[in-house]
Amino acid sequence: MVQFKNQSTHHIFCTSQDTLSNQHLIITILAIMFAKIQSLALVVFALGIASAAPTHPTGTNPEYPSKTYTEPKVTHSVVVGRGGLKFDPDNIVAKTGEVVEFHFTPRNHSVVESSFGKPCQPKDSSSFFSGFFPVTEGQSAEVFQIVVKDENTPIWFYCAQNVGAHCQNGMTGVINQRFNSNATLSAHRNLARARVAPSEVQSQIQGGARIANPNPLSGF
Repeated sequence: MVQFKNQSTHHIFCTSQDTLSNQHLIITILAIMFAKIQSLALVVFALGIASAAPTHPTGTNPEYPSKTYTEPKVTHSVVVGRGGLKFDPDNIVAKTGEVVEFHFTPRNHSVVESSFGKPCQPKDSSSFFSGFFPVTEGQSAEVFQIVVKDENTPIWFYCAQNVGAHCQNGMTGVINQRFNSNATLSAHRNLARARVAPSEVQSQIQGGARIANPNPLSGF
C-alpha cells in the first residue's frame, strides 16, 4: 500500500509539473502574440497618420508659392540730333509693352507724336510731347521714354524745333511702320517738307516719362 501511495504521489507531482510547464508555455505564447499585436497596431496607426497628412504636388504648395520672375522690358534707344537733323534710328520696330527711349544731343531738340498725313503737328490732344532738351555737349542728363501700346499701330514723331525748321528738313521718324503700305517714312518726310507753317507742340510734357538718363556715359 505504501508503494502504491508513493507511486500515486509521484504521478500527481509529475502531472502538476506538466501542468505548470504547459501554463508557462501558454503564457509565453500569449505574451509574444500580444507584443506582435501591439507592434502591428503601431504600424497601422503610423500609416493612418501619414495618409491623413495633406500632400501637395511639387511646386504647388499653396503656403509656399513658387517665385515668378519678370524679365526687364526691352528698351529701344533713339539718339536725337546725332550727326545732324535726324533721329538715329528713325525707323524702329518694337513690340507691345516695349520701351522707346529718346536720348538728346546738342543743341535743343524735342520729340512730338504726329500722324502720317499731318506731320510737324501733334496728332491729337493726347499725343506725347517730351519738351525741349537744351544740350551744349555730349547728351542730356535726362531722357524721354514712351511705351508701345499697340505694335500694329504706327507711331509717327518729329522734332518741333522751329529754329532751323527741323521737322520740315526731315527730322521725323516712325515706330512700327507698315512695310506693306504706301504710308512710308519717305512719303511722310515729303509731306513734312511741303509744310509751310511752323511746327507745333503740346501745352505741356505728356504721354511719356522724362527721367534721369540711365546711361549718361554711353558716348552718344
